[in-house]
Amino acid sequence: MTIKPLIILPDPVLRQSSKPVERVDAPLRKLADDMLATMYDAPGIGLAAIQVGEPVRMLVIDLAKEDEAPAPHVFINPEILESADARSVYEEGCLSIPDYYAEVERPAGVRVKYLDRDGKEQEIMADGLMATCLQHEIDHLNGVLFIDHISKLKRDIVMRKFKKLAKDKPASRMVG
Repeated sequence: MTIKPLIILPDPVLRQSSKPVERVDAPLRKLADDMLATMYDAPGIGLAAIQVGEPVRMLVIDLAKEDEAPAPHVFINPEILESADARSVYEEGCLSIPDYYAEVERPAGVRVKYLDRDGKEQEIMADGLMATCLQHEIDHLNGVLFIDHISKLKRDIVMRKFKKLAKDKPASRMVG
C-alpha cells in the first residue's frame, strides 16, 4: 500500500466532479488500499478519491476507535437514495483543509446504494457519525466541501487563509 499525497485547499481539483467507476478491477482495489493507507496515515476517518487526485466516484471510511481493530469500508459509485428529515450537527474537519473544524448540520440518517470492493451492489442505512461521514465524502465526489455548508463569512475567512498559505509555499508543497 502506498501513501498518496493529499490535495489541499485551494487546489481547484477539489471542486471537480468525479466520474463514475466503469468496472471494479485490481487497479481500482489497489487505489482503495492506497486511499486507506493514506487516510490512516493522515490520520482521518474518511477519504474521497479526488482528495488524492483521482476523479473517480470512490471513497473509504473507517470509524473504528484507536483501541479497536480497523473496520475499513470501501464505497464505489455511492448514491444517496434517501435522507432523514431529522437533522444532526457534528463538528467536521477535512484532510484537504487541515486544522480547520466547524459545526455542520446535515440529515441525521441516509440510505446509500454503492458497490463494494468486489463490485457487488450493496445498500446501507446509516445514522450518526457514519451518516455524516458518508455525506461529507459523497459531497467531495460532487466537488462540494464541508465549508460550503457554513456561513459565507466563515468560508471566506478559510479560503483567504488557505490561499495565503498556498501562495507562501513553493508550488511543489501545495500537495501533501
